[in-house]
Amino acid sequence: MDTEQLYQQRLARYVTALRNEKPDRVPIRPFVAEFTARYAGYTCQEVAHDYTKAFDAAVKCARDFDWDAVVPNMVYVWTGLAQAIGLRYYGIPGIGLPHTSGFNYIEPPEGQAFMRADEYDALIADPTAFLYNVWLPRVSTEVSRIGEPSTYRNNLSCVKGAMAMLSYFYAFGPQVQRLRTECGTPSAIAGIFKAPFDILADKLRGYIGLTMDMVEQPDKVLKACEALMPHLCHVGLTTADPARQVPIGFWMHRGCVPFVNPRQFDSHYWPTLKPIIEEFWKQGHQTLFYAEGKWRHHFDAFRELPDRSIVFHCDRDDIFEAHRRLHDKFALSGGVPNTLLSFGQPEEVREFCERVLREVAGNGGYILDAGAIMQDDTSIENLRVMTEVGRQHGGYAAGSYTPPTVTPPGAGAQAVLDRAALTGMAGRPQPRVAPGVCFPWEQKARELPPITGSPDLVRKIWEDVDAFGNLYIWQLLLSF
Repeated sequence: MDTEQLYQQRLARYVTALRNEKPDRVPIRPFVAEFTARYAGYTCQEVAHDYTKAFDAAVKCARDFDWDAVVPNMVYVWTGLAQAIGLRYYGIPGIGLPHTSGFNYIEPPEGQAFMRADEYDALIADPTAFLYNVWLPRVSTEVSRIGEPSTYRNNLSCVKGAMAMLSYFYAFGPQVQRLRTECGTPSAIAGIFKAPFDILADKLRGYIGLTMDMVEQPDKVLKACEALMPHLCHVGLTTADPARQVPIGFWMHRGCVPFVNPRQFDSHYWPTLKPIIEEFWKQGHQTLFYAEGKWRHHFDAFRELPDRSIVFHCDRDDIFEAHRRLHDKFALSGGVPNTLLSFGQPEEVREFCERVLREVAGNGGYILDAGAIMQDDTSIENLRVMTEVGRQHGGYAAGSYTPPTVTPPGAGAQAVLDRAALTGMAGRPQPRVAPGVCFPWEQKARELPPITGSPDLVRKIWEDVDAFGNLYIWQLLLSF
């Protein structure tokens, strides 16, 4: 079988499992990050600071382990870009950290949060402007604050950061193609999304600040989440798989117990998340709920979503309980404990994985993976055992499945009708400045001399180029 045939076979297998159906065998899709460095003979510094080495390591793992799908680079934060911009919230391997450590996220102290408690109104009024005017100067060692003189370092940061992001993003297309042609391996996800509440907790107010705000000004928190919704939805949709085959990656951070209580989930987290997930599905995109932590308290809420609209990735929840409570509606992935893969014995790994295949994967709709992203403490031997178990025991009996076809999870006439009936983001108040826009054309047009020829052409090019500025700041917020 040549690599293109292998690619098509694996893609069909993976997509079939994603839509909660039974393929020919259980797909294996490990989310391997610094593990790839360890396996390929690189340091954590090398794969974090030189993305070409990270790409090479991902290809080597995909080829040697014969996996069904991988992320083109799970060490996603390129610390070269973080340095170009001067981002304060990253600890970079080899610069203040041991070169053998993975990159770190450094949450600021409570009194130095990147957004202050009295700044909600500014964020709500125009989130994109707030990110540029307030957030970026605070998170960067280089960017000048409003009212301060612009500096040489400020100007360099903006140019270097934008060019670095462009260079990095453009490198992903060839990397995806390389995985296809060299390994026959599909890319596991596409796009980036985080919940509005998580964005406030991760990058703006910080966890402690947001916890205090939920007591002192919960209405402002809710309005801020609502203001972020259309922008985060826009980022998810514009970065999603245009073929609508692999899901949008949704990294779930601070919405579960014990970070917030179930009442706060019901009042703030879920009402500002659910419409976006429905909108993704309405547009034909699944969402991978990469449920970091324990989310069992919210399984009933997840069940409110349309069948097949999400894939639930199980981290620290019990995969067997998740199967009992969710699998009739959604595909599952993960659930093999990272501690087991790092510190367990090979026979323990084998026994657990065989049980997962028996009790979770029996009727399809399951993708074999660890509970969380695998770093350099994951045992090579144990990951090899997990892979071998998937290959040896993950096949389905001939005749028990329909040969899979590479169609989106929401394909089919009835599915299309069902999606069209969803409310999603329809009917919600429109922001003053539309998602994807920094400086509206209507405002710019008032500054220009009279336009001759084609006004539509001038407007189109202005809006296309303006969108680059929007992409830059929102990708900093979500991806880096």
